[in-house]
Amino acid sequence: MYVYIDPRNGKPFYIGKGKGNRLFAHLKNPSDIEKMDEKKKVAKIAEIQCSGKEPRIEILRYGLSDTEAHLVEAASIDLIGKAKLTNRMAGHHESSFGRITSQRVITLLTAKKVKVQHKAILLTINSLYRSDMSKEELYETTRGIWKVGETNRNKVEFAMALYQGIVLEVYRINQWHPAGTLKYNTRDSSDFKNSGRWEFSGSIAKDIREEYIDFSVGKAGQNPIRYVNI
Repeated sequence: MYVYIDPRNGKPFYIGKGKGNRLFAHLKNPSDIEKMDEKKKVAKIAEIQCSGKEPRIEILRYGLSDTEAHLVEAASIDLIGKAKLTNRMAGHHESSFGRITSQRVITLLTAKKVKVQHKAILLTINSLYRSDMSKEELYETTRGIWKVGETNRNKVEFAMALYQGIVLEVYRINQWHPAGTLKYNTRDSSDFKNSGRWEFSGSIAKDIREEYIDFSVGKAGQNPIRYVNI
């Protein structure tokens, strides 16, 4: 596990993991680094180099298993805050939750089960969820982008955002659009177009949301998408 630090202010801007010389690979020409080069990180490194300096690289942990590395990466990103880093994705660890409030943990442990009575698509956003998400962030995280077939997506009326099986919000779907159609203010949507996925436009379903918010509809399996009552 390693961290890239801006030598001009001492602040970390990227958390990474890898083997061998992976920690130095980000310093190569961006055209040579393929998918591991997120645009923000590349821009930050270029900015530092243009100032006549080089990023400072420090090792957080060494000799970890892959599972341990994922845990340290996720915890480090959660601690610093993804908004302060150039990491494209938040860290993820299959066996643990991300950074959430104590109240959210209580909800997870005590939530009562509810049966969904409406035609809905249930969207699990575990890897992207944070307790401090604004309403706009939660909406933009939920509305896209998904692999949904034409038949099923046109049958559902509501979309429910789920974290660990708990309903966070309910949206009334107005229309489905090819991914990359809509504007995103809180997400990087530069790779959404031509992905073959879909996003929806909608609004909070104020008439039914209280029936489901903070209730459990059960955890999903490998597929983050479930349909009910269609």
